[in-house]
Amino acid sequence: MKQDGLDLLNNIQYPGDLRRLDVEQLPEVCAELRRDILAELSVNPGHLASSLGVVELTVALHYVYDTPYDRIVWDVGHQAYGHKILTGRREAFCTNRKLHGIMPFPSPLESEYDTFVCGHASNSISAALGMAVAEKRLPAVEGGHGQERRVVAVIGDGAMSGGLAFEGLNNVSSMPNDILIVLNDNNMSIDRSVGGMKQYLIGLNTNETYNALRFKLSQWLRSRGYLEDDRRKGLIRLGNALKSAFSHQQNLFEGLDIRYFGPFDGHNVKELVRVFRQLRNMRGPKLLHLHTTKGKGYEPAEKAATIWHAPGKFDVDTGERIGDDDEGKPAKFQDVFGNTLLELARQNPRIVGVTPAMPTGCSMSIMMERMPDRVFDVGIAEGHAVTFSGGMAKEGLQPFCNIYSAFAQRAYDNIIHDVAILRLPVVLCLDRAGLVGEDGPTHHGAFDMAALRPIPNLTIASPMDEHELRRLMYTAQLPGKGPFVIRYPRGRGVLRDWHCPLEEIQVGTGRRLKDGRDVAVLTIGPIGNDAAEAIAEAEREAAGLSVAHYDMRFLKPLDEGLLAEVAARFSHIVTVEDGVRAGGMGSAVLEWMADRGHAPRVTRLGLPDKFVEHGTVAQLMHITGIDKDSIKAAIKAAAMPGGKQNTTIPQP
Repeated sequence: MKQDGLDLLNNIQYPGDLRRLDVEQLPEVCAELRRDILAELSVNPGHLASSLGVVELTVALHYVYDTPYDRIVWDVGHQAYGHKILTGRREAFCTNRKLHGIMPFPSPLESEYDTFVCGHASNSISAALGMAVAEKRLPAVEGGHGQERRVVAVIGDGAMSGGLAFEGLNNVSSMPNDILIVLNDNNMSIDRSVGGMKQYLIGLNTNETYNALRFKLSQWLRSRGYLEDDRRKGLIRLGNALKSAFSHQQNLFEGLDIRYFGPFDGHNVKELVRVFRQLRNMRGPKLLHLHTTKGKGYEPAEKAATIWHAPGKFDVDTGERIGDDDEGKPAKFQDVFGNTLLELARQNPRIVGVTPAMPTGCSMSIMMERMPDRVFDVGIAEGHAVTFSGGMAKEGLQPFCNIYSAFAQRAYDNIIHDVAILRLPVVLCLDRAGLVGEDGPTHHGAFDMAALRPIPNLTIASPMDEHELRRLMYTAQLPGKGPFVIRYPRGRGVLRDWHCPLEEIQVGTGRRLKDGRDVAVLTIGPIGNDAAEAIAEAEREAAGLSVAHYDMRFLKPLDEGLLAEVAARFSHIVTVEDGVRAGGMGSAVLEWMADRGHAPRVTRLGLPDKFVEHGTVAQLMHITGIDKDSIKAAIKAAAMPGGKQNTTIPQP
């Protein structure tokens, strides 16, 4: 919404309005945009530091390029808030990440200015290359632009460490394209970025005078027809060789036949406009290297970018964060994991920790601070994290590899090929399993149970509370357990005193939490706590109703003794899970019953066969029919005589 003191920004609804300004006005536009982001995010939390760091880059891109006709492909969408504000969504930005509000990350489903989905890192180069090749192959787009479409990929925040980014880079020079890759180098992902690429970028220094002379030479050669594709590549290779000889430095990007420019100051908007104008019509693939500061323009965020990545509500003037008071509340599952891992590592010298760029987010930072030589942050590289863990396990170590559930989807083949086949003792801890809330469909941990259940040799478990998490972690690192998956949600548990003795849980065993006569409720994971409340309320509201509650605990192997008991005693079963119904725990129960000739009436509650939008976890649980009231309604319906077998509750 419009604010006082933002005179330029208040008159910009779309990039066309921005392009009518004089370039001398752009620094003030950037200052106003930065103030607007701060004001909005202080009351409606989101990803702050990343978006502050690319304000000048965002303004310069939309000023020079004819968006949305020209394509800007963002990588890691939490840096795109300025982009949203400048592309027709400023009035609606107060609804960002809220139920039915604008999406948490750019999506073509929301705006023609959003060219591709970008909730996960490292996909921009591949997607942009596909668009650039399509531009070469397809006839001119209707609309009479009379110009070629430019394609720009903006990659940063550590995303260059992802394997997909390297695959895209490797392919860029082998196809006809004029793509521009903008490398937003802020030495950060969420925590500090790591690895050889980080060190390479820090040390990279290319002579700007040389680049200017080379650019003028390329224009002269093109005007005389000397830069056809074959000749151009030969000249690029010759130039790269001469440059390396004079500078005693090989440029990784130019070694791939990608013209390199930079590094430049990513916060000098007028200089960025000049550079983009020079590169806009240049043929062939190019990479522009920019140095930026995450959290730029807001001192608290510049000093502590990790904390201010997504700080929650805060006071803009004082920098004081306005968060929930932790006192007297249950701990977060991630903190129970982090403290328990350290406790186990002190007992078991074989234990090591592995995280793909999320040591703070998953609380592996607790062990990292005390045992830095036994925790490995591999950067945004989930597949590598799993295979790296497999290699360590093959030689006798006991890796705990912690990956957010939605990001672990990128390591599916690695889990199968590099861990499961050899039955290697890797403990795969899937944080943020189930619904995660405001980050929406790219981040919900909806698919892990259904995806992993068919894989041989895996043990898959989900703890109902913090004590169960600790005991499962202890069990997983005992000898002979093989690959072990433990999934748990984002947010707080249910126990104020989460510390408990570390005891082994027999693999493949569930537990009867409550006996009953009429209906059996089978749950897995923390959603069992909601089911317990629903059962208690249903029994109070329906006189004589008696409901049994079983915590399955293990998705694989299933507790066959427990299921045999349920099959023998109950004709009405309700299964509840916070993953997709298709192929999940309810499906596993149905399969087990059918294979053994049992035919109870089974009502399955779980996530529907569609991508779940963004909103609070409570809102989304209600919408998807897995909240307490929905479970209670399913129990009451199951207890009624008659009805169809093997049902699902219709979605609201």
